[in-house]
Amino acid sequence: MTASAYVLIEAASGKISHIIEEMQKIPEVTTCDVVTGQFDIIARVEAEDMNVLARVSYAKIQLIDGVLRTTTCSIVRMG
Repeated sequence: MTASAYVLIEAASGKISHIIEEMQKIPEVTTCDVVTGQFDIIARVEAEDMNVLARVSYAKIQLIDGVLRTTTCSIVRMG
């Protein structure tokens, strides 16, 4: 079973396009959308387990130039 999450990203001014380009290079990122509101980008990440998912969020996404803050929301399957 795979682990999935939405990663909410707050971006530095003028860096959204750069972040989107870098996110598209990460194989575990299945979708990446620019949104309005408190966050600038929402990405869906899928990985083989929660440990890999956490490494993608913290070791790959947070290191992209222009990423100020991330919030990872793990998807919980009910029933």
